[in-house]
Amino acid sequence: MHVLGVNKSHDDEEEVMPVMDPESSSQDTMLKGSAWMTAGSIFSRILGAIYIIPWMAWMGSYYPQANALYAKGYNIYSLFLIISTAGIPGAISKQISHYNALDQYATGNKLFKHGLKIMTFMGVIFGAVMYFGAPVLATIFTDGDPRSIPVIKSLAVAVLIIPILSILRGYLQGYSDMAPSAISQFIEQIARVIYMLIATYIIMIMNKGSYINAVVQSTFAAFIGAAVAIGILVLALLRRLPKLRRLSRGGKPVADVNENNFTREIFEQAVPFIILDAGITFFNLFDQSTFNQFMRMFVSATGAQLDNYYSLFGFQANKLIMIIVSLSTAMAVTAVPILSGLYSKGNKEKIEGQISNTLELFFFIMIPASLGMYAVAQPLWTTFYRYDALGVLMLQFSSIISILLGLFTVLSAVLQALYRNRLAIKYFVYGFIVKVVMQLPMIWLFHEFGPLVATSIGMAVVCWLMIRELHAVYPFNTGRISRRISGIILFSLIMFVSVMFVNWVVFHFVGNSDRIISVVVLVVEAGLGGVVYGYLVLKTMLADKILGSRVERIRRIFNIR
Repeated sequence: MHVLGVNKSHDDEEEVMPVMDPESSSQDTMLKGSAWMTAGSIFSRILGAIYIIPWMAWMGSYYPQANALYAKGYNIYSLFLIISTAGIPGAISKQISHYNALDQYATGNKLFKHGLKIMTFMGVIFGAVMYFGAPVLATIFTDGDPRSIPVIKSLAVAVLIIPILSILRGYLQGYSDMAPSAISQFIEQIARVIYMLIATYIIMIMNKGSYINAVVQSTFAAFIGAAVAIGILVLALLRRLPKLRRLSRGGKPVADVNENNFTREIFEQAVPFIILDAGITFFNLFDQSTFNQFMRMFVSATGAQLDNYYSLFGFQANKLIMIIVSLSTAMAVTAVPILSGLYSKGNKEKIEGQISNTLELFFFIMIPASLGMYAVAQPLWTTFYRYDALGVLMLQFSSIISILLGLFTVLSAVLQALYRNRLAIKYFVYGFIVKVVMQLPMIWLFHEFGPLVATSIGMAVVCWLMIRELHAVYPFNTGRISRRISGIILFSLIMFVSVMFVNWVVFHFVGNSDRIISVVVLVVEAGLGGVVYGYLVLKTMLADKILGSRVERIRRIFNIR
């Protein structure tokens, strides 16, 4: 069976709509989709981290307070964003793929149109709740900090339109068409960063104004970015409209489903996405809500010092590790429609193979990425935030935890795609309870590192439970996965030692506080790490086993036999 869709002739200027057939193209679709989403996520995250350099310089001595204020507002915004989108983009992607696998394109389109109405309504409701409830939210989540109220209000405007942005992405992803989502994500970030930097420069440098006003404009930039991204996706959808109409006319007629049934179907699939997409945010919000109170039990510190400690792991380190966690998010987004389509076809053997492929691809990318970030933590932190010994340690510890955060993202998406929603939620709740129970004793033992230790324990519990359940229902090849992961770990460690050696030599003779030197070292070490790991996985053909035969072309280009 061929990929469903319309082939492109030489005279046809329209772009082909890649409609996934789960029986023949799941591996290629996974790799292509992951590549697009990874590129979009990586570039967006890097851009979202780079802006910190001028932003920090223009904030001057107010930077620690501004940074903490920005982080507090964004954590609340993240929660509202997930609730306001109600998991519907993920549910739409999953259900669109389900209907496409059954050749019911018209029914999927009807579902999308109904979902668009719901998302518009959700944006209005939750945007209003966040705006008018800002004082209450500040009391609950920021220990009553009045500075956070205008920040929360500025982010409420973005909540108004982002649900629409999300469902547009979810619809296209349901066809395994990841390029528009990736491109819009990157352009969204460009627009956001340009606005926030211009606004911050005008307020802080030209007008010598208040850092609170600068933070408010910086957070309002989320609305600017979202509006631009919606425009990009609408254009992409219009370009694909002839193909979509052709598929709809060629498929089965619209199923006899009324709007109430559609609403129920959407929300039945959406609720698990709400809870699980918010998983990492729930952990962060718990840290934000309890950190100061718990730390005061064991540490004598001023409010400013506690703000700095929280900012180090809750915002600065977190912002950097989310660059590599976004790799797993890209894989999760790609895996959902593929596995949903396979499930609709009832092909258990293909599902087992796809789970194995997804896990192997995750570890193939995530383990070297996390160990690589650990190795370059010193020049990376110095480049973005200026040298801080405690900050470097926070980033190194967070880099290792990022493997668990990423694995949770992938596993929860896999379980949802296979309609194991309740179990996925139950396991997350178990892990969150472990996090809550361990928080105070871990802060007692490890002080400012305590929340990170508690997070790692809670996430480890969730991941173990999810893997156990998946293997029980779909007994994928653990022997093959274990052998390949062993090779990935070995080659990642060789890369890690190589980079750490260069790091030690350079900073032993040069010192650790020069930002320009750190940038050069970071580029050199990142390149070295990529070359070492890339050569090893190509030389041993591990890359071929995980990525497929296309890797042979790369080996020929670099003459690796």
